[in-house]
Amino acid sequence: MTPVSSAQPGALRDAWRTIVPDLDGADGPLPPLLLALTFVTGLVDSVSFLQLGHVFVANMTGNIVFVAFALAGTRDFDLWASIIALGAFVLGAMLAGRIGFAVRHRGRHLLLVVAAETVLVLATCAFTWHYGIPEAGWERDLVILLLGIAMGAQSATARQLAVADLNTTVLTQTLAGMSADSALAGGSGGHAGRRLLAVLTMILGAFTGAALVLHAHTVSTLVLATALLAVTALVTGSTARTNRRWTIPK
Repeated sequence: MTPVSSAQPGALRDAWRTIVPDLDGADGPLPPLLLALTFVTGLVDSVSFLQLGHVFVANMTGNIVFVAFALAGTRDFDLWASIIALGAFVLGAMLAGRIGFAVRHRGRHLLLVVAAETVLVLATCAFTWHYGIPEAGWERDLVILLLGIAMGAQSATARQLAVADLNTTVLTQTLAGMSADSALAGGSGGHAGRRLLAVLTMILGAFTGAALVLHAHTVSTLVLATALLAVTALVTGSTARTNRRWTIPK
């Protein structure tokens, strides 16, 4: 009987296959593209949390908890901001869902959503460049709305694409799976490299975003996010014309 440990690729090999995937494989080029979107999530949430009043535009678990904190009377959390973020996220997810059901091609689905996300974040860049980073009022609410729709669309698209352990916005299940399936827990350690890579990518994105917010300019964080989204859209566009097996929805 083959030992479990030798039957599975090592974590480094698994991470490498995520970064440089088999283009004829089950997910084609999708894994590194979703990693890029994970980095964008870290950038955008650093702006929303540090500059828009302790609110997330991608991590809805946090916002739901913040709503409860605000209702309980905690002053550090804005109830209205969290509600706007939740509503915008749901709206973005619904719109992306309709795209996914209408476009039965994973590459074109990702392309359409990332292109729309790029426009939304670019609009946020232009707005904040003109008005500055709003701390309250309709200006702040509009920024939360635009970013929330973008992140909702991204999260729903990652879910519909169904690339294992790469949902781009939430890492709770990724951490749980990595721990529960680890050798220390008696598991096989499957996808350990990919899961760890997703966590590190989110950390790096949030670190980069926070560093730019604190030591440069908040708009520069959004500019970087827009640039990464644009590159992701361009790369996706170059592969979206194929009909290889990875393009078929799961």
